Amino acid sequence: MAYAVLVVVLVASIFPLYYSFLIASKDNSALGDAVPSLIPGGNLFENLARVFDTVDFWLAMQNSLIVAGTVAISNVVLGTLAGFAFARLRFPGGNSLFLVVVGTSMVPTQLGVIPLYMLMSDLDWYGTLQAVVVPALIGAFSVFWMRQACEESVPFELVEAARVDGCSVLRTFWHVAFPAVRPQAAVMGMFTFMTAWNDFFWPLIVLDPNDSPTVQVALSTLASGYYTDYSLMLSGASLAVLPVVGIFLLLARQIVGGIMQGAVKG
Repeated sequence: MAYAVLVVVLVASIFPLYYSFLIASKDNSALGDAVPSLIPGGNLFENLARVFDTVDFWLAMQNSLIVAGTVAISNVVLGTLAGFAFARLRFPGGNSLFLVVVGTSMVPTQLGVIPLYMLMSDLDWYGTLQAVVVPALIGAFSVFWMRQACEESVPFELVEAARVDGCSVLRTFWHVAFPAVRPQAAVMGMFTFMTAWNDFFWPLIVLDPNDSPTVQVALSTLASGYYTDYSLMLSGASLAVLPVVGIFLLLARQIVGGIMQGAVKG
């Protein structure tokens, strides 16, 4: 029964991606079929060529990879450092400062759009990728996630033993704390990459869609017009999902290792 439920969940999760691929491999007339065919059509490469003819999709993919990769790496590094400091270093006002950091996540993003846009304009960053990257270099969720990971996986005694042996704070973090929380950091990095990759609202405001689009902005361009060409739009969406799948496969070993490690400890 457990395996049957897992198979059903797997099929339900994969089917939307497969159906998007099916529509991308056909023309719009296939959407009017009374009984949809589950066999791919022969228009996939033609639709992919139309995607690159309609928008500069290579540039959009490159921009999104730069933005999402930089944001993910920055959140992993800075979030783990901050989480380790809040969890295992004693300093005055640590708990209060942590509450302030977590409290920032409760402020709606839309409230900060106007002052943030004004700041980007004053810095002359409008239309540049740093206007998207810099505000997202570290987030409250990353700090909270890694603090909890450090509290669960890095004992106080291990940190104190490293300090007694002469390790500095950074060496203790790098050689003791970070290896212990690497699986949790991998999960957080994957979530952060996906969030930055799928972000549409802020890049649409601060980037020029003609000169420096991201993938989501490019997909919105494919969906614009007098009518929606679903074959064209889902062809672009099929291309856009490939880097996310690649990041998941790259980090899958770390994620599974963290789950198995937790199972063994339990």
